[in-house]
Amino acid sequence: MAVIALGANLPSKSGPPAATLRAALARLQARGLHIVAVSSFYQTPAWPDPADPSFVNAVAIVDTKLQPAELLGLLHEVETEYGRLRSVPNSPRTLDIDVIDHDGAVMSGPLHLPHPRLAERSFVLVPLAEIAPGWRHPVTGATAAELLARLPDRDVPERLP
Repeated sequence: MAVIALGANLPSKSGPPAATLRAALARLQARGLHIVAVSSFYQTPAWPDPADPSFVNAVAIVDTKLQPAELLGLLHEVETEYGRLRSVPNSPRTLDIDVIDHDGAVMSGPLHLPHPRLAERSFVLVPLAEIAPGWRHPVTGATAAELLARLPDRDVPERLP
């Protein structure tokens, strides 16, 4: 099992960000991932420039036989299909999909697992706690709710209807 985080704040060929996330999840399933669970969608202010459009974020649990690097490659291919351009870091984007956890693996190198900024991101922790309350950080052993409680009360994502 793997945990992936999805986000978008620009429209894609599928429409506004929420439609892009739904289309990307369907595309991942068509490409062989089994989507086990998907969180609600959340709206989060853009960072580092809150003047940019807000993000729509979600987390999904997927079942895959792909190794972590192969999974990341597939995620990058799907990002590209939806118009993702990798230019300026943290810039607005049509689709961003990250591997958060892959069967509890701990890795460093081109791919870091668990995701190195996971514990700082309420837009990942809130939806993760929603769909996987028993999930534990592979290094610290903390749950998503415990990690979330350590964050300052800012930029808490808002659940979308």
